[in-house]
Amino acid sequence: LASEKKIVSIISKKFPDHNFLLEEQQAIKKNSDMTWVIDPLDGTTNFAHNHPFFCISIALVDNHNEPLLGVVYNPLSKELFHAAKGKGAFLNNKKFFVSKNKKLIDCLLSTGFPYSNLNIMKRNVNHIKNFLGKVQGVRRDGAAALDLAFTACGRFDGFWEYDLKPWDVAAGKLLVDEAGGKITTLDNKPYTIFDKAVLASNGLIHGQMLKILTK
Repeated sequence: LASEKKIVSIISKKFPDHNFLLEEQQAIKKNSDMTWVIDPLDGTTNFAHNHPFFCISIALVDNHNEPLLGVVYNPLSKELFHAAKGKGAFLNNKKFFVSKNKKLIDCLLSTGFPYSNLNIMKRNVNHIKNFLGKVQGVRRDGAAALDLAFTACGRFDGFWEYDLKPWDVAAGKLLVDEAGGKITTLDNKPYTIFDKAVLASNGLIHGQMLKILTK
């Protein structure tokens, strides 16, 4: 709550007429075409257990819910992933791109689980089983914004997850797009930040992942 209030306060001073879509508080609507989408702490469970994989995610989206700016910051590693639409994606001001792996067996994937939906958890466990043996590994790190950032910069080759919120994905979507990757729904439709299920990849293995995820 303190993190979110501080972020809103700083942005509001610069852009007093902009809207805010927030995880911890009610949305702030000011009839602007611009909305800041904020997750002040993605990876809350990791944070609570002192596991060093969590981040802050901030995105600016237009009235079509298309991200224009995106920032994902890991305060422990001091890694700042950032992108502006049409300008590329950067890690601490160094431009990056998605990986170039074309075969699943050469790839490292990531996924996540919702807290409370047992049916989705069972479905995702089956997906992991179907990937094992076909990829080098599957990770479950617990912070979707960082998973997307890692996919964008080539640390992961692909990422999928169900039951996400706009603040989990808005910045990460832009990072993947600007790094040359591909991001869709799990039925291969164009992805928006209000779609709950996401598949992001380097683009080269997207079709191969879809085949396994739609079994």
